[in-house]
Amino acid sequence: MEDASGKLQYWRLYLLSMVLGIGGSFQYGIQVSVITSPAVHVQSFVNHTWLWRYGAPVDDSSNQLIWSFIVAVLSLGAVAGAVHSGSIPVTYGRKKALLFNNVVAIVAAILMLFSRMAKSFEMILLGRFLYGYNVGLGLSVHLMYLGESSPKKLRGFMTLTGSIFIGFGKVIGQIIGIKEIMGTEDMWPYLLAVSGIPAILQLVTLLFFPESPRYLYIDKGDTEGSIKALQWLWQEDDLKLELDDMKKERESTQGEKAKTVKDVLCSRCVRWQLLTLIIPCAGVQFCGINALYFYAFDIFRESGVPENQMHYLAIGLGATELFTVTLCSFLIDRAGRKKLMGYGYLLMGITMCVLTVMLSIKDLNPWIPYVNIGLIFCVICIYGLGPSGVSMALPADLFLQAWRPSAYVISGTVNWISMFLVAMLFGYFVDALGQFCFLIFVAYSICSAAFLLYFVPETKGKTMVEIMEDFNKLNYKNRGADTERTDIDLATKF
Repeated sequence: MEDASGKLQYWRLYLLSMVLGIGGSFQYGIQVSVITSPAVHVQSFVNHTWLWRYGAPVDDSSNQLIWSFIVAVLSLGAVAGAVHSGSIPVTYGRKKALLFNNVVAIVAAILMLFSRMAKSFEMILLGRFLYGYNVGLGLSVHLMYLGESSPKKLRGFMTLTGSIFIGFGKVIGQIIGIKEIMGTEDMWPYLLAVSGIPAILQLVTLLFFPESPRYLYIDKGDTEGSIKALQWLWQEDDLKLELDDMKKERESTQGEKAKTVKDVLCSRCVRWQLLTLIIPCAGVQFCGINALYFYAFDIFRESGVPENQMHYLAIGLGATELFTVTLCSFLIDRAGRKKLMGYGYLLMGITMCVLTVMLSIKDLNPWIPYVNIGLIFCVICIYGLGPSGVSMALPADLFLQAWRPSAYVISGTVNWISMFLVAMLFGYFVDALGQFCFLIFVAYSICSAAFLLYFVPETKGKTMVEIMEDFNKLNYKNRGADTERTDIDLATKF
């Protein structure tokens, strides 16, 4: 009972996680899923606009190219947003960065809303690019802000809410996109503009919350402001341990300014943290989860699922991911990041191997296609319980304050470029390899599992400084303690 009441004292922190999520990672989830429903209507709009301008309909290949770019430009905008996630939150603070980011999303929503009236599909392209910028910047700052505002015993759970809101966004996008709600020819501009609503909600509500305590203490040197923010969020007066931890972290960076992306890429003192950030976390797109979503409709079709019911089965996939990610949030601070993600990748690799075999023999028996549907749901479950959630929580543990913004730039850039490559190239892999295309993702999943289980130290329940010391055993494993200390000090200087 005492433990439960102790956690209830953080209700303001939980409320902050909801505010950050609805305007942060929720936007990512809804933008990934909501674009599939109005595809036919948007392509028809492009054709009519082209006919109105030039007196002739656009040819099918050009129409498909324009539509593909409308879908893909989100990733390009997200790369731009991820690049700025290292400078804007450092210069102006985490809170102001998100407030500015909401204005970007509102402008994008206005462009979407009036695109049909203006007879301009270019407004849709620009709106999607701005949505991408909003997602790329918002996702990184959301996780940064929340991780810096949470006590170490709740840090894993709180940062994992990012994945919960991504799953929630996917499900909401799939639900409102059905033809009974907003997936109609009349409603598609409103459907594409719906992300303006959570942006307005966050813009208004975030004003009532304090800036990140660690940003105030370590970056700005505002001890009093940091204490007030912690007291308001945590509702406790005994902050000695947290202040000592922040003091050690500030001393370890010797008051240096935030590191650049080049520093993160080149410094030996964060080499293994960088590998952990890139291989299993930022590269999570290469585990094949989005490709599986793309391929799912083909498997549903082969199983005899009626075309008009596939969308509802896709909602089931999204709901399954949301449920398992939520379950992961209750396990992460008990089982630990390393085990959940490492064994999750391993099981995903094994399950996709079985799926590849079953797809190869799908014509031997009429019940095999239904087994394939079950295997897809199994992969979604494993992904939600491990890689999906932990890939959001683990990066918040890996870097000290001076390194964290640039680390999130690298993480966001790798993640969005990976998503762009998978979206653009997966169709070619399917044409060339058929069901064996999943073996590429199997190889990535098995390699990531081996990397996590054999090399990465557990971060559960540890302070930032303790985690840094664990990684230094890998970064400087061939050096003595004195040399190691010297190199760490030198590495923090320009």
